[in-house]
Amino acid sequence: MNQDQPTAPPAKFKLVFLGDQSVGKTSIINRFIYGTFEAKDHPTVGIDFTSKTLQFDNKTIRLQLWDTAGQERFRSLIPSYIRDSSVAIIVYDVTNRTSFTNLRRWIDDVRNERGNEVLLVIVGNKTDLEEKAVTFEEGSKLAKENDALFSEVSARNGTGIQELFTNLAGTLPGNDTSVQQSGPAQTGTNQKGNVVLENPTQGDEEIAKKKGGCC
Repeated sequence: MNQDQPTAPPAKFKLVFLGDQSVGKTSIINRFIYGTFEAKDHPTVGIDFTSKTLQFDNKTIRLQLWDTAGQERFRSLIPSYIRDSSVAIIVYDVTNRTSFTNLRRWIDDVRNERGNEVLLVIVGNKTDLEEKAVTFEEGSKLAKENDALFSEVSARNGTGIQELFTNLAGTLPGNDTSVQQSGPAQTGTNQKGNVVLENPTQGDEEIAKKKGGCC
């Protein structure tokens, strides 16, 4: 093999995070990329962007994570970010019934922009809290009705975060590994799912509008 032959650039996938304000979209991203959790609530302003390159089954994959604001005043910005996405991750707070009820509106936004050309993922966050308003069964049922993957996670303690992104890596186009709905978190469990995270990067060729905080 010619050692001077240039390596192929990593496949890039755009993941857009959607959901009401304060459900924990930013916290999930930060837990995945940096392994940290910020307890203070600083809502994301506009749109935030970061990316992560990882190795999955001997392939290099670059995930572009777009964190959207949940406030109504930023709603008009969101369709343009959904439009060319590979994955739409819709997050709700398991202790907040309204955030779960509003999932249907977010799902409609995704389907209106992308139809069935996007991998839809529904994520219930804050499972570390005791006062739950939405059951696991309700979240799983809604996901099945909308042909979506489903997972419950806790950004605070990291439960289910690695499994969520391992499953995503295995279901992205070109990574047609076997994925099953199983396990206590009911995420798809990839039988070959070895994910190695590399250094996080900012910017890429796309520019974030403004860096926000924990939402």
